Order: sequence, then structure tokens, then C-alpha cells
Amino acid sequence: MKKMPKNTKKPKILLLSEYFISKNKKENLGLSNKKLQKLLYYAQAWSLVLNDQKIFNDKIEAWVHGPAIPLVYFTFKDFGFKDIDIKFDTKEFDSIAKEDKKILDEVWRVYGKFDAPYLEALSHNETPWQEARKGLLPHEMSNNEISTESMKQYYGQKIQRTS
Repeated sequence: MKKMPKNTKKPKILLLSEYFISKNKKENLGLSNKKLQKLLYYAQAWSLVLNDQKIFNDKIEAWVHGPAIPLVYFTFKDFGFKDIDIKFDTKEFDSIAKEDKKILDEVWRVYGKFDAPYLEALSHNETPWQEARKGLLPHEMSNNEISTESMKQYYGQKIQRTS
């Protein structure tokens, strides 16, 4: 089990990652790096729509296997396709804003039950990832950014259609 380094200011994206990891430790639904990437993507999307602000500032790239945040990928890549298992201090979650926790909890409730391949397929069928990959071959590597504007517009329209 890895431990995050102490005495360094932890990037918010890694704190949010640990929050999802803690949810998985309680519910054991599975949380690989690939699945974590998608959950963070959906947290960003729904925060943009529901709170009109980013939940984190890291850019999300349109990788072959769906939305990805490079720092998160490289932090947890040693776990491969296995569940991420690290030690962390849950007291640090107190620093996450209440409205952000609501988003994270709801994303976990809605998307957490799905495995990584399902979430990959889901994101591949949605406009923000498709737009960022326009003109690329299916297995062509890319660090094209998925725009927050396209995320907010696309997921905002999803809410309008269900209201």
C-alpha cells in the first residue's frame, strides 16, 4: 500500500482522488486508475453545470481510453488495472467545500457502480470527448484538452432534457 508524501501541499485533484478512493474502500465497487479518471471527469462536468464553477483546475485531456487528468494518471499508474490502494488522512477531506462534496457523492452514487470499460464507452459516446478527438484515429495518442465550455454545454443540455 502506497502512502502519499507528507509535508507537501497536496494538489486538490489528488485530494478529490483520495475522496473517491475512500468511498471505494467503504463500498468496494472497484476503483482502478481508468475508472477514477472518468469519475473526476464527471465531477468536473456536473460541478460546471450545477455549481457554475470548476471543482478542480487541472486540464482534462482526450486520451484514447477517454477523459484523463495526467497528474492523476501518473500518480496511480503503478496500480495498472487493479484497485487503487493507498493510505491517506480522511481529516483532510474537511477542507473539501460542502458543495464539492455533494457533487463527488452524487457522481459516486450515479457512476460509481459502473466499471471502467462502461465509463470509457459512455464518455466515448458524449460530445465533449468526441470534439476534443476530432480528426484523430481511434488509437491515436492525444493530449488535446476537453474544453470546460463544451462540458458545461453538453451536460447542461442533458439536465434541460430531463426537466
